[in-house]
Amino acid sequence: MLSLLHIENIAVIEQADISFDKGFNVLTGETGAGKSIVIDAISAILGQRAYRDMIRTGANKASVRAVFTRVPMLSWFAENGVEYDEETVIQRDIFMDGKNVCRVNGALVTVAILHKLGVQLINIHGQHDSATLFDEENHLRFLDAFADNGDLRADYQEKFAAVSAFRREIDRMTMDEGEKLRRMETLKYQVAEIEKADLKSGEDEELEQRRKLLQNSEKLSQGLEEAAEALLGGDENDGAAALLAQAAYSLSRIARYSDDYTAFQERLTDLKYQVQDIADEVRDSLDELCYSADELERIESRLDVIHRLRRKYGADCHEILAYLDKAQKELDEIEFADDRVEQLKKKLAKQEKEAWDAALLLRKNRQEQGQILADKILSELAQLDMPRVQFQCRFRETELGAEGADGVAFYLSANAGEDLKPLSKVASGGELARIMLSMKNVLAEKDAVDTLIFDEVDTGVSGRAAQRIAEKLRSLAKHKQVLCVTHLPQLAALADTHMLIAKSERDGRTFTTVTPLDKQGRVNELARIIGGTNITEITRKSAEEMLLARKEIG
Repeated sequence: MLSLLHIENIAVIEQADISFDKGFNVLTGETGAGKSIVIDAISAILGQRAYRDMIRTGANKASVRAVFTRVPMLSWFAENGVEYDEETVIQRDIFMDGKNVCRVNGALVTVAILHKLGVQLINIHGQHDSATLFDEENHLRFLDAFADNGDLRADYQEKFAAVSAFRREIDRMTMDEGEKLRRMETLKYQVAEIEKADLKSGEDEELEQRRKLLQNSEKLSQGLEEAAEALLGGDENDGAAALLAQAAYSLSRIARYSDDYTAFQERLTDLKYQVQDIADEVRDSLDELCYSADELERIESRLDVIHRLRRKYGADCHEILAYLDKAQKELDEIEFADDRVEQLKKKLAKQEKEAWDAALLLRKNRQEQGQILADKILSELAQLDMPRVQFQCRFRETELGAEGADGVAFYLSANAGEDLKPLSKVASGGELARIMLSMKNVLAEKDAVDTLIFDEVDTGVSGRAAQRIAEKLRSLAKHKQVLCVTHLPQLAALADTHMLIAKSERDGRTFTTVTPLDKQGRVNELARIIGGTNITEITRKSAEEMLLARKEIG
């Protein structure tokens, strides 16, 4: 659960420490006080998008730090090399240049990796989330989440991926006769051109190296001759080998006086033999070095052929030969395409059957769970003051697709005697909020996330419906930590922890504070919510009665 939230320099919040408790936590305050800023800060710590516009004017960066307690040992920690701690600390710094620095238990992580952890810690339902219910593409996702269809979906999607691969291969190999002939002529020309050259892998590198030697043969010959003379000597001077031999002889005459001189002599003798060996190799290289203008011309001609091929088929002989292999295979495929397509169609038919079997198994489970989901939602809605509502999961059969062979749409009738219609066409704002809350409550039974946040889930409701929503959230808070931003006294009165978000001005700057309320503070805030700016003894009395009623609800 979320225990502590520390905010620095986000919008009008210069600094705030907010402690949350288990159970039902409520945040209230006047419009524009900064309630949404707190939600934005929590979203940032969960790896959602954060903008530099969030940074308070005059500050260089914004920071959010959150402490989570009783965190389960999620696989995320091991997968990302982060030390696990039951008390997990997440920090995110947002800089003016757009850079974000995220840490989990002191370890640096990316925003994307942080997001993967965030969705396992907190589930946020905002005002805009209700709109997701209007999109029928989401209905199947809701149903599969409720039905725990992960394994069935994975099995189907693996088989459908194979179907898609066979279909793509068949489409690739299926072409009209004119296109087939044109492609075959192109490939035949390319194959013949490369084969005529009779290339060898690495040939271009060898030729370029040999050309370099031939082009510089005079320099090489001169260098080798000078080296040989330096090592072996000439008509007028001794070479290195002779000088080393002379030095060794001189030392041999005095070797009897000291073992050190013997060691010097032996080392010089070894060097003399090494120098002689090198001199012999240099002389052999000189003998082997021969310059041929004809050979250079042949190399230049061969490299010219290779260069022309390189412009068309690859950067070197290796790539050209690889292209040849690829072109030959494609040519063979086209020449025998009809036979290959027939083979693929047989494999496709077999794979389609397997995919359909998996899709029908998924459909059967969806239909069974769809009825259970509808019954549970109806039960929840009845508790939310919608006793006469009708709700159905309606199915339609489709062709094989990424999600199976089903389409699912939620249908609703909010009033007795009315036909069921698509959700988007019949639900009011208040009804939609309650339907979404029902959905969240039902799905929470299957969700391992311990903290749920509702940002003004009460939009469009009042009176008895508001009371029912409040009671439902309080019931949900017995098993989950619930955080709720609200403008309704019914919800605020039932909270276990009540925090006031207030805005003030100081030295020409706007500041937002977050204050936990004691009993009297709660009375005053509830009175404000009930009566607005006109707080009277009557509104205070009403507030006190609402708090007393809370104890009766339990």
